[in-house]
Amino acid sequence: MAGAKNKYQIDMCRGPLFSKIVVFSVPLMLSGILQLLFNAADLVVIGRYAPHEAMAAVGATASLTQLIVTVFMGLSVGTNVLVANYYGAKNRKNISRTVHTAILLSLAGGAVLAIAGIVLARPMLTLMGTPENVLAKACVYMWIYFAGMPCIMLYNFGSAVLRAVGDTRRPLIFLLLAGLVNVGLNLFFVLVFGMDVGGVALATVIAQGIAGYLVLKCLMNSRDACRVKLRNLRIDPAILKSMLWIGLPAGIQGAFFSLSNITIQSSVNSFGSLAIAGNTAAISLEGFVYIGSGAFHQTVVSFAGQNLGGRQYERIRKSIIYCMLSAFCICLVMGYGFFFAGKQLLAIYNPDPAVISWGMLRIRILFTTCFLCGAMDVISGALRGLEHSVMPAVVTLLGVCVLRIVWVYTVFPLHPTMGNLMLSYPITWLITAAANGLYLYWICKKLFHPGYRKGLSRP
Repeated sequence: MAGAKNKYQIDMCRGPLFSKIVVFSVPLMLSGILQLLFNAADLVVIGRYAPHEAMAAVGATASLTQLIVTVFMGLSVGTNVLVANYYGAKNRKNISRTVHTAILLSLAGGAVLAIAGIVLARPMLTLMGTPENVLAKACVYMWIYFAGMPCIMLYNFGSAVLRAVGDTRRPLIFLLLAGLVNVGLNLFFVLVFGMDVGGVALATVIAQGIAGYLVLKCLMNSRDACRVKLRNLRIDPAILKSMLWIGLPAGIQGAFFSLSNITIQSSVNSFGSLAIAGNTAAISLEGFVYIGSGAFHQTVVSFAGQNLGGRQYERIRKSIIYCMLSAFCICLVMGYGFFFAGKQLLAIYNPDPAVISWGMLRIRILFTTCFLCGAMDVISGALRGLEHSVMPAVVTLLGVCVLRIVWVYTVFPLHPTMGNLMLSYPITWLITAAANGLYLYWICKKLFHPGYRKGLSRP
């Protein structure tokens, strides 16, 4: 057995499937909403109590920050899949080996990212064509933000472990507590000390430190196979190899996603600081629209992973279908709801009519087609949960990243408008979802064949 199941955990291999998917995914969506609300609070405080250049500075760093962080975040996907598989297979020993490897890797990786982010901030922002009136503030934000990277990585890897065993409620509680601290410190640093971007970044780092501490304390107090003992922290080479095999393609895929977004951000930068501010506000709202997409991506990873370990193949098929339909419906409702209320929502961030106008250019195209992104995310999540991480990474690299970059340098110059630039998103979502969907169909046809036997190539 994988240890005594506590009240927070979910056995995804038995019992009513759809209700368990709902119980698992709702805290994920609430966590996503809270995270976005707290991020939005950062931008609202900056947008209303600091010059628009400060808001543009935060927005100008988003794609670059994501690029640097994403590779290591991909390894947390590997953690999630491995723990879920071992939990489904009731392999207590390998759960413990994976958890201790993941926690140490998160701290070491966070230290590496901190150094890389601080060193690369100014040259990379300059390379992206960040306007001079924004560059200095953007550098300050990145320097402070990356100094707290070990805490950010610890929270994400620890949460991946908890999600793998069905616990999405405690990460939600930790995020709520940390987020409230974040909002309070934002107001304190910006309004009392006038720190603008520096204050927002410092508040984020302190809040992430609290979240990281809480998730580590939770794992240290656990009474099952997920319990962390500091004296047992070490990198297990065999576990690390499996984690890299599953997680690294996901991380590289995410990095190339970010690289393509950096290319697009560079084109947005060419329209000036008002366009950057409007685009930043729209991106913040965009996160709410993608709540269903992200939540059901994580859900299908865990459900496919546990049921693969437990050899419950029919439950894998049903999990994919339920998650796909749920993500599709939520994306449609959220996308069109936010589209019709777009101007009013953008005004919360910044009341400047020019900023609102630029933001609506992004909203009109992306929010009405976001269901394509939902389909793409669930399909790639299912493939990762089934331990097929390389092919979706390759398909996404070509279908999203390369095609967007090609679009920026070929189609966009022919008609250099924000609308033409934004069209690259739904087109690449559709192509990638279709290609990965065909691959998932082939994998499932093979996996569900009565004579198929999948042996774990891992320890």
